[in-house]
Amino acid sequence: MSSVKCLSCGLVNFGTQSECRRCGAALRLDCGDGGDANPRGGLKKKIAKSALRIFALAGSLLFIGYASLIATSDPARLEQKPFIDRAIEILETKGFAREAFVLRHIVRFRASDNWWNRKVGHESAYAATNFPFEVVTLYPPFFDQPVDDVERASILLHEACHLLGSGEHGAFESAWRRKTQLGWTRDKYEGSLVWTNVREATMQYAPELFQCGQDHRSDCVE
Repeated sequence: MSSVKCLSCGLVNFGTQSECRRCGAALRLDCGDGGDANPRGGLKKKIAKSALRIFALAGSLLFIGYASLIATSDPARLEQKPFIDRAIEILETKGFAREAFVLRHIVRFRASDNWWNRKVGHESAYAATNFPFEVVTLYPPFFDQPVDDVERASILLHEACHLLGSGEHGAFESAWRRKTQLGWTRDKYEGSLVWTNVREATMQYAPELFQCGQDHRSDCVE
């Protein structure tokens, strides 16, 4: 049975008593049995401890997941890095500072699929992003198909939208709306394979951007 020590006379009382049996003084629950005189304060401490445990567990799981993605894939090769750096530099000079910062300082670029990408599959993709782990896998078409670094920058802009939390609809819509700011425009790139592929994918994921003109199928962003 728990006990409570009286602060006035020192007598040890049963924990169920509210007054000291010897002197009649009020008993405090934080004396003798380690109780808390402020129940609300004790509840807050318990909630805080529980929250810390949850955050610690979530952080551990995220770290394990991140480590597994890195361990099961290969890093970007040395000869690929200049292409990546130039594309990021274009994004930065065109006013995409936030996206360029994430791509340059936070992202881990990979040259082969990790276990999760292999499970999901990314046929005919230029790149794949693992959010919230900030891992971007760049496939051979990213380096081979674009006609220049501006087109590679447009692909990284799309992936940066994923890195910042956007789904497929948001990433396609945001990147397509801002293509003119990037300098990736129809009059310069309409004949390129990347333009054709990205336009078709954007029409699929963000069809509302192609409902203008007399035929209601024209690009509303132009």
